[in-house]
This record gives sequence, structure tokens and C-alpha cells, in this order.
Amino acid sequence: MLIVFSGIPGTGKTTLARALARELRAVYLRDDTMAPPIMAAYGDDIADVSYRVAYGVASDNLKLGHAVVTDSVNDVNVTRDAWREVALGVGVPFLEIEIVCSDAAEHRRRVENRVPDVPGLQLPDWEEICNWRAGPWPREHVVIDTANRAVEDCLRELRSLMPSQSSEPQALDFER
Repeated sequence: MLIVFSGIPGTGKTTLARALARELRAVYLRDDTMAPPIMAAYGDDIADVSYRVAYGVASDNLKLGHAVVTDSVNDVNVTRDAWREVALGVGVPFLEIEIVCSDAAEHRRRVENRVPDVPGLQLPDWEEICNWRAGPWPREHVVIDTANRAVEDCLRELRSLMPSQSSEPQALDFER
């Protein structure tokens, strides 16, 4: 199964993606880990290379039967569709998850207190995040609001939405 976490910085996306990957013993692919060394070597103009590398690594691991959890902003339909194509191409189910934090004060506190955990990673400031404009989603997906919630509560919600493994590739449709 491919589990795709998306969301703007500071929403709790990485915390949840890591926790779920650990729990599932899944392969964990984080754009923030791959992008800085690629851009340091080749420049900022090729920032999408880290996504392209991740698609290949995800595909390889899915073919081996591993669950894969991805963690990236994933704020445009080009990348959302590419992740979907990875899952469909390998024939595994996928789950698209958008992480949000609806409490602006809490979101700001998280952003302003974050410490980079990857060498070379430049974290956006609050003003940049306020001006961030993610594209609209082209299809149904899961939305998890982390505002004023414990990580375990969010994980419990995610677990309740995860399907049992199936041999048929499918986009997961959720009634909210």
C-alpha cells in the first residue's frame, strides 16, 4: 500500500507520517530529507528531482511488497497525480491524506518553534506559510486536522480509515 501524506509546513504532517511508518514498519520517504542534498549539488532549479527520485524508490519498494509512507508538501496536482500513478502502476491500493492545522495560533507556534532536523533544510517562516497557496484537490482524499489533538488521536483516526490489504489497485473513497 502507498500512503501519501500532504500538507503545508507546520501542520504535523511529518510527525504523523513518521509515527505511522514506524507503526506499519513501512518504508518512509520524506522530500525534506532528499531535496537539500540534491539542491546543494545541482542548484535550486531542480527541486522537483527529489519527488522524481521518491517515485522510483517508492515503486521499487512497493514491488517488493513493502508498504510505503511518503511525506511531502505535495501541493500541486502534478505531484498528486504522479503518486497515484505510482500506486496504480504497481497495482497496490493508495491513500491520499492532507494534514491541516485549523488553529492559526497553534500552527504559528509550531512554525516558529520548529528546529530543522535535516542539514541544509531551510524552513519557511510564518509569513511564507500564510502566503502559501496549495492547488485544489482533483479527487476525494482524507483530511486530518491536527489542531488541539494528540498525535495518538490523529493516528487512531488514520488507522480507522485504512483499508485491509486488497489485490485490486484502488483509489480509496471516504465518506466524511
